Amino acid sequence: MKTYLNPKDWLRLTERPSVKKSNLNKLVNEVFKAVKKDGDKAAKKFSAQFDGVELKSLQVNSKTIANANKQLSPALKKAIKLAKQNIEKFHAAQNEESKRIETTPGVTCWRESRPIEKVGIYIPGGTAPLFSTVLMLGIPAKIAGCKEIILCTPPNKKGEIDPTILYAASLVGITSVNSIGGIQAIAAMSYGTKSIEQVDKIFGPGNQYVTAAKQMAQSIGIAIDMPAGPSEVLVIADETCNPSFVAADLLSQAEHGADSQVILCADDDKVVNKVLIELKKQLKVLPRKTIATAALKNSKAIVFKSLKDCMLFSNAYAPEHLILANDKANKLIPLITNAGSVFVGNYSCESAGDYASGTNHTLPTNGFAKAYSGVSLDSFVKKITFQELTKNGIENIGPSIELMAEAEQLFAHKNAVTIRLKNK
Repeated sequence: MKTYLNPKDWLRLTERPSVKKSNLNKLVNEVFKAVKKDGDKAAKKFSAQFDGVELKSLQVNSKTIANANKQLSPALKKAIKLAKQNIEKFHAAQNEESKRIETTPGVTCWRESRPIEKVGIYIPGGTAPLFSTVLMLGIPAKIAGCKEIILCTPPNKKGEIDPTILYAASLVGITSVNSIGGIQAIAAMSYGTKSIEQVDKIFGPGNQYVTAAKQMAQSIGIAIDMPAGPSEVLVIADETCNPSFVAADLLSQAEHGADSQVILCADDDKVVNKVLIELKKQLKVLPRKTIATAALKNSKAIVFKSLKDCMLFSNAYAPEHLILANDKANKLIPLITNAGSVFVGNYSCESAGDYASGTNHTLPTNGFAKAYSGVSLDSFVKKITFQELTKNGIENIGPSIELMAEAEQLFAHKNAVTIRLKNK
């Protein structure tokens, strides 16, 4: 990690690591065009090219999914069920009751939710099988009432999907599991193939290739949850933090991928030094040391004059995960304007949100937390508005509508009111 003391150029420090977009977009275009034309054949070809795996079939059969249950330890299944329970509890509480509002006598308006019928969920599985994401996306989709939930995830070199992903998919009620990842998976869900149904909205995190593919999907009319790319965390620490806790939190995100980024902000360089010492100790014994080390090259430790400046920088950076590792955490909450998910206090590790606290871990990255929220129950529904006017209602607001329509020179709009007002 590079260390910066009282920097003046904040904007430069908010930049994320990236690949050349011209090359990235060119590749995405090629894959989408081929999958649109040749469907499963193209999807399998790209899986062999990018992932080094020859696939006979994209769909995972029900027998394979059922057998996954036998491959997991009772302890792990119990842990997954605990996480499922908490995620269900948190997301079910987001259900809204429809309220009818009489805006004017005789004019009633209300809003109702309807589920998105077909959703696609992308589950990263290249360097780590993220079965937790199956819970985070599948559970709110089921609560919302989505009829079809299409799951795509990359297989290993043997063409197999991690049994934990299959178990989680079965547990939450995924309707179709497909052995395919990367750009080709997003393209297949966007256009539909013989094996994979076209969906109405695509969810799920991924690397910059998956993010670019989701943005391409959006450009052809398929909705997406958000531009969620490589994982990131920003930790704000002071002398009251536990340096070993902070180091562990930084490494927990660094191990996601070489293109991940972690940021440490503190009001004292002594705090940074203590954390970096702990980070080096923990990095030595980390199984994913190579990946984490690569991510740390993209990462920064920044010393500001105060915690307030740390908060201002965090809002400019708009982190996916924000950890307030100090005893003033609750007092800092009102200063937060941009963040995907916030972890308050020294014992609130980011891993809790990734797995079992109940909040969703599919969050906006790359600064998109300035305008996007993380996935919630609302992500899987459409909000439809209704209005009902009685004869008295149109008489009350009709003259105003006529005047406004005429002022905009939309006389057919005006006449739709006038003809009703004249109907005695």
